[in-house]
Amino acid sequence: LQVGHEPLPPIVGRNVLGRKVLYLPGFFTYARHIVEVDGKRGLFRGLTPRLISSTLSTITRGSVKKAFPLEDMEHVSNKDDVKTSLRKVVKETSHEMMMQCMSRLVSHPLHVISMRCMVQFVGREVKYSGVFSAISRIFKEEGILGFFVPLVPHILGDVIFLWCCNLLAHFINTYAVDDNFSQASVIRSYTKFVMGIAVSMLTYPFLLVGDLMAVNNCGLRAGLPPYAPAFPSWIHCWRYLSAQGQLFRGSSLLFRRAPM
Repeated sequence: LQVGHEPLPPIVGRNVLGRKVLYLPGFFTYARHIVEVDGKRGLFRGLTPRLISSTLSTITRGSVKKAFPLEDMEHVSNKDDVKTSLRKVVKETSHEMMMQCMSRLVSHPLHVISMRCMVQFVGREVKYSGVFSAISRIFKEEGILGFFVPLVPHILGDVIFLWCCNLLAHFINTYAVDDNFSQASVIRSYTKFVMGIAVSMLTYPFLLVGDLMAVNNCGLRAGLPPYAPAFPSWIHCWRYLSAQGQLFRGSSLLFRRAPM
């Protein structure tokens, strides 16, 4: 969905106003299509490197947290005032950002391999068939930088997500939730979760651009025209998607309106 591969035609449906609109196939339709083409095994392309990537990310976050515990940072008073609580949020977010950036740096090469394994479905290629062979191929063809091509947009998306989510949740809990309300503590416990969903939608373009750059011009059909030009940088990719009105392509899995 992210690379713009639409092998199945759109269908006619109706929106909430009752008007006829074209909808692109959603998640379940394409899952059935993949099973028909590749069998059930096709649904798990790229799973191994993705699992390794997630494992490395978790281990790295734990190691960084142990090496740089939050308690060893500058002491923050526990006084219950706005200025002090904001300082605490800034400190905690900075610490969380450091852990996230390090985990992204370590796990990113496996994410690149996972993306390339998945999009081989588009061109029916077998260029990336295993983790170790993929590592060897990328190193020979692109060098060490080939593993970190789309790293910048992913890190930017992570950093913006963390700061926006934590600060918005803090200001809402401080100024919008009244302490006199009986369910104030319950609402505050869910604020960050709700803000995470909202902010993730706004930072989705960074994820999309990063994923597209992971496969761009790597020799796979999904990273070449007509699916995408050969972008010299992620900024060019962003500008291209923005001009096409496709910065949120693939963000919806079920109700996908066909572009005009």
